[in-house]
Amino acid sequence: MGKVKLTDTILRDAHQSLMATRMSTAEMLPIVEKLDKVGFEALEVWGGATFDASIRFLKEDPWERLREIKKRAKNTKLQMLLRGQNLLGYRHYADDIVDKFVQKSVENGIDVIRIFDALNDVRNIRQACESTKKYGAHAQLAICYTISPVHTIEYYKNLAKEMEELRADSIAIKDMSGILLPYRAYELVKELKKTVKVPIEIHTHTTAGLGEMTCIKAIEAGVDIVDTAMSPFSSGTSQPATESLVRTLQGTEFDTGLDLELLKEIAEYFKPIRKKHLECGDLNPQALFTEPNIVEYQLPGGMLSNMLSQLKAQKAENKYEDVLREIPKVRADLGYPPLVTPLSQMVGTQSVFNVLTGSRYKMIPKEIKDYVKGFYGKSPVPISDEMKKIIIGDDEIFNGRPADLIENEYDKIKQEIGDLAKSDEDVLMYAMFPQVAKTYLENRDKPEKIGKEKKIEEQVINVIF
Repeated sequence: MGKVKLTDTILRDAHQSLMATRMSTAEMLPIVEKLDKVGFEALEVWGGATFDASIRFLKEDPWERLREIKKRAKNTKLQMLLRGQNLLGYRHYADDIVDKFVQKSVENGIDVIRIFDALNDVRNIRQACESTKKYGAHAQLAICYTISPVHTIEYYKNLAKEMEELRADSIAIKDMSGILLPYRAYELVKELKKTVKVPIEIHTHTTAGLGEMTCIKAIEAGVDIVDTAMSPFSSGTSQPATESLVRTLQGTEFDTGLDLELLKEIAEYFKPIRKKHLECGDLNPQALFTEPNIVEYQLPGGMLSNMLSQLKAQKAENKYEDVLREIPKVRADLGYPPLVTPLSQMVGTQSVFNVLTGSRYKMIPKEIKDYVKGFYGKSPVPISDEMKKIIIGDDEIFNGRPADLIENEYDKIKQEIGDLAKSDEDVLMYAMFPQVAKTYLENRDKPEKIGKEKKIEEQVINVIF
């Protein structure tokens, strides 16, 4: 036991969870030096949806953001979230792209890479983990926490062992929907601590009203690091508040030793930023509501808002409850995948189709077919022959590592983007988001054009499925 370390998510997951990743680099930079003085284990500043949102909505260079943060954070490790073989995009990339992306992330300032796979298929995190180690960064492998008949404590222990065998430097319990119950967290952390030697970190959300209790029980069980968010962007679909946890642990054996006065100053800085985003509609007050039923449906916050947009577009908001009830059924049909990007969007879309057409699996998105064919990895439990027949007929199923089907593609992509790319970083941006990155690269030297396009784009709701 002893002192608990904190990783603060204010510059990444906090604003991603509450306001669709709309905090700009200009809003971040003035406070980085103070955040750096606190003594956090790490600052989560990059990855997840920040890369996409930077170029798509904010018309900013995500690499430049990282470099500027690094200049100001001289003492604290910078952390990012990476979707394994998916990197920060929405498909699997070839190994050479994964390797190059990790190399450039580390060169530009990342110290800790948290790597996860939506299916907890370790084959999909192997390359990213090897590259992270190769370029001298800390490889933190993440267990996507979910609830199903197959996701037992034993299942998670075996997964943690596999991750340690891959040479993970630490392991995160990634509770993306905020559904990890406090006493379950206690048992899980206790068992993982007995099973592996590397440090354990816990990442949860307060969507269901459980986050703070879950963190306390995990701390009592011996967890090494806890993810929190500075109070102005904490709670709801975000993380528990940093200052509140620091105060709670003061004077106990778990005391973080962090300076509350400095944390207060940082919170004051973020309050007007929060107010601004609330007034312009980026921060939806609904994201701050407590929704205990989320434990049943297991939906991450982003999936809920995407699903509502889909139903609204079809003038079918009255079908919301029906879709919520359909999601657990679709998930069971598909072998209980954890509901995290991209699987959460896929399961949500299939559920919407099932309800709106009035006939289950009458319409099936290509992504669901590819998933059943094995192109995303291995489902936690085998999908029944009956379901396979309904979804893909007699099509063949691939049982290998999905990325083995993709030939090295970096040079081809570099050639494709040509002179628009001035660096490897530009090429990687284009590799992940071809249309959006191309538009950004074409216009980056024309500030007036970027400003105009930004206004137009801000009026459009982009829902990615």
